[in-house]
Amino acid sequence: MSQLSSQEREKLCQAAREVARLAYAPYSKFRVGAAILGHRGIYVGTNVENASYGLTLCAERSAFASAIARGERKFQAIAIACIDAPNPQEIEAMTPCGACRQWIAELAATAEIIICGCDRSFGIEDLLPLSFRLEDS
Repeated sequence: MSQLSSQEREKLCQAAREVARLAYAPYSKFRVGAAILGHRGIYVGTNVENASYGLTLCAERSAFASAIARGERKFQAIAIACIDAPNPQEIEAMTPCGACRQWIAELAATAEIIICGCDRSFGIEDLLPLSFRLEDS
């Protein structure tokens, strides 16, 4: 897992909080932002809900899609900001969903995972032990 400085973590959290304000969350009213640090820069994404909930796009996957579309393939860290969390002490309500955890396992297996407002960071093995992986062909 990458180890960022406290200033780098705060910069990522600030970017995640800013983009969370742009979320389209008319149903849940739960705005989330994600900021990913790659070798080429910071990429952001926010949640975009849909009346057909299965079509909703999470902030983490939005940020990864943005980074991939710009040619980024190496990721050091991801920060997630849930600016409408009712109780910031309940970390479980602010961690990535299962689909996003799988994206992190595939695209950023060694990245530091930062939940903004939490006093520690995580590795994907903390959030998704024994994750599904295909062998490289």
